[in-house]
Amino acid sequence: MEEFKRLDRKLVFKGSIIDFYKDTVQVPNGNVVEWDFIGHKGAAAVVPVTEDGKILMVRQYRNALDRYTLEIPAGGLNSPSEPMIEAAARELEEETGFSCDHLEFLISVRTTVAFCNEKIEIFVAKDLKAGTQHLDEDEFINVEAYDVEELCQMIYDGKIEDSKTISAIMSYNNKYVK
Repeated sequence: MEEFKRLDRKLVFKGSIIDFYKDTVQVPNGNVVEWDFIGHKGAAAVVPVTEDGKILMVRQYRNALDRYTLEIPAGGLNSPSEPMIEAAARELEEETGFSCDHLEFLISVRTTVAFCNEKIEIFVAKDLKAGTQHLDEDEFINVEAYDVEELCQMIYDGKIEDSKTISAIMSYNNKYVK
């Protein structure tokens, strides 16, 4: 493999969710280029499966798209060292109001490898126990239940475009349904 060498990384902006850097990199032909890099502490997500096999989804407004989306429950880690399985359990309860005693690892997703290091680990939750949502002040989430087939069709129809949700639903369908 050809060699790439990072010469410098400068923090341009520190945000609450991401940090924006300007990297200086020497590429294999010797040229020096600048690349954008987004640092992300990571996230966890969960596929909550009801007793009758439906998947609980969250419908919420996403500012980046200026519209509502249908997604699996997910959220960022509280710190880079937080175990992702704990974050997944926390997000399940916060966003849906349900909890479970055991989460099973499903898949890891790197969302945008061209410029961001975000990693999302996705888990499956079964034997759900009803509780109460614990939403943040800026969260307004509706919980909806769907059959896996319905969700796959929404993916094929372009109604679900979120990468973590697509990866999770298709992986779940392949591993548990088909």
